[in-house]
Amino acid sequence: MITMDISLPDTLMAFVDEQVARRGYGTSSDYVRELIGKDQDRQRLRRLVLDGAESVPGPSADDAYFEELRARARHTASS
Repeated sequence: MITMDISLPDTLMAFVDEQVARRGYGTSSDYVRELIGKDQDRQRLRRLVLDGAESVPGPSADDAYFEELRARARHTASS
């Protein structure tokens, strides 16, 4: 694992220390790692949402669509 030093103003360091104590993190590094992980998750989700918004619409999901799905599921289950 690589070590990284960061500089924080006193107010941010106090906030980090408070979060570590309040949320039960072992160290401030654990807290920062979780923040980075959550940011990565947020970015992945945003990308998926944008990809979905930019994609071509699929077929209509009307009653006939769901009946066909049920029929296929019944056929698969009986095979």
